[in-house]
Amino acid sequence: MGFLDQLKAKLAPAKDKVSDLAQQHGDKIDHGLDKAAKVVDKRTKGKYSGVIQAGTGKAKDALDRLAEHDQSKGRGTGEGGKDSGGSATPPTPPPSPPPAP
Repeated sequence: MGFLDQLKAKLAPAKDKVSDLAQQHGDKIDHGLDKAAKVVDKRTKGKYSGVIQAGTGKAKDALDRLAEHDQSKGRGTGEGGKDSGGSATPPTPPPSPPPAP
């Protein structure tokens, strides 16, 4: 067993715990992300608004993936969890191969 395999094995329980928390408290985490983004945007006087919005969006997508990961294991009942509601961006298709010479 390699180093990375050992590390993954040790971190698996933590990932499950984070998934549980993401499902249970997704709405509160979303609210906190929005609030933090608003504060940072205000302190930077709007100079980095686009970057802040992009980062907040990526964080919310990651949160949705964590919550979905937990549901795919058959754990949550959906109570108190975050409904993705199709808000996640669709996966990007793989790049097409280069044309043959």
